[in-house]
Amino acid sequence: MIRRLLIFLGVGRARALFALFAATGLISLMLNTASADETTRLVQTMLSLTALIGAVVIVGAAFEREARARFAAIIAPALGALVLGLTVLPQYGLALFGGAVGWIVAGVFLFRVRAPGAYQKAVRALRRNQLDEAVEWMDELIKAEPTDPAHYRFRAELLRVWGKLDRARRDYRRIIELEPESAVAFSGLAEVELQARRYTEALAAAEKAAALAPDEWVAFYNLGMIEDRLGRSEDAIRHLTRANAMKVPDARHRLLIQLYLAKAYARIGALDDARRSVEALKKQANGLREWQTILQSEQAQTLREAIGDDVSLAARLIAGEIDVGALADVTVKQR
Repeated sequence: MIRRLLIFLGVGRARALFALFAATGLISLMLNTASADETTRLVQTMLSLTALIGAVVIVGAAFEREARARFAAIIAPALGALVLGLTVLPQYGLALFGGAVGWIVAGVFLFRVRAPGAYQKAVRALRRNQLDEAVEWMDELIKAEPTDPAHYRFRAELLRVWGKLDRARRDYRRIIELEPESAVAFSGLAEVELQARRYTEALAAAEKAAALAPDEWVAFYNLGMIEDRLGRSEDAIRHLTRANAMKVPDARHRLLIQLYLAKAYARIGALDDARRSVEALKKQANGLREWQTILQSEQAQTLREAIGDDVSLAARLIAGEIDVGALADVTVKQR
């Protein structure tokens, strides 16, 4: 549970939340040593409100824009009830607390996301591998709601699976027009350019995504992968090390991070570091199996073209079929 929360919040927000609770809790504890007069109780109440409101702001900032409004609709009335219970109506504090909890439970159901019919039909078509039909359903939805970034994002993901990278690129650029500060859109655009082997364009998009989302591991993972393709070894080491420090949740991504680190270290002659990365890679054998299963899908053609060679190289390293020193000579064909 705690690990999931850390992944959701990101390192920066998690630290801010911890610092907020630590600071307000410590001050409140110190006040307990003094005489419990009205001033002390008032200050402790203000500290409680600061911790409560600050936590809501920090957690709310972790949601994407679409989900943030739903979070606010659920939390705001409950937060108001708690503030009243702590300040204006302390005699009804217990009742207001119960009401706040009850509203949160009810709000989860009242404001739960209901996928539009077009999404459901598109997903069913995707499962049947009828990607043209899936995209057509999203086309109709976008015609009806042309300013919703979520629609373009889902269609872009369908188009990537289908191999229609030019159209996917246009959708991500449309999201950026609608939301210029969307790190998700820039990350998606970087991935499309990477799949198209347009590495210079991919690098620019990935750098923007990393600037907008400095606490998201995927932004630095993408950046390091692109720098691997460009042979920018020192930059790749810096960004992949940063991504790896952010508790990457999936073994398959940890596997490729160590692969790209090993290649980068080998290219600059740091063979001891390269060997350590290979040893770390071997501990992610489950990730290799995950990639092999994913890449066998008939819908993974575009993904196979993008990282199939990387997964094969990781398999050879785990099997001991290739020496670390030979990694320096591994290149990627570029357009």
